[in-house]
Amino acid sequence: MATEHNIDINKRNNTGKKAIKELRKDGNIPGVYYSPSSKESAPIIITQSEYHKAVKSGARIFNITVGGEKQTVLFKSVQYHPVTEEVQHIDLYGVKMDEVITVKVSINLVGDSIGVKEEGGVLNHATSEIEIECLPLDIPDFIEVDITDMDMGDSIQVGDIELDEKFKLMSSAEAVVVS
Repeated sequence: MATEHNIDINKRNNTGKKAIKELRKDGNIPGVYYSPSSKESAPIIITQSEYHKAVKSGARIFNITVGGEKQTVLFKSVQYHPVTEEVQHIDLYGVKMDEVITVKVSINLVGDSIGVKEEGGVLNHATSEIEIECLPLDIPDFIEVDITDMDMGDSIQVGDIELDEKFKLMSSAEAVVVS
């Protein structure tokens, strides 16, 4: 389950292209913080090292301080450079710990399919993540789907995944996860 991690961020005043290039050259990542209670957003910067520490922590929920106020956030979107794969931009979404949120969660396939192992079939993993609704502290790292009993021609749809009662499925139940 999700744990929390503190991140040091700073507001940034300069938002022009030239200023953002300078920030990146100095080892910083520009980003935007979106408030949970209003439509307001604030431009921020986070250092590369602070970002990597946050990712290594394994946490899904992070604590930041914006304008002297502590806020709880999720990494909503992270943009990478297409060649160097360095982080170019990050969006932090503020969350309230007692309000449900919608998040995408990875699907991990477990087991060896009978259809592949014994019948020479090929596994097609069509959907790699699903959208669920839950409280921020309940966000799972992934959802497991057991494919052990799958024969040739079988498929598992999103609606077939057994979810804990604290999760509400938001993705289409008809979408095929694996066939």
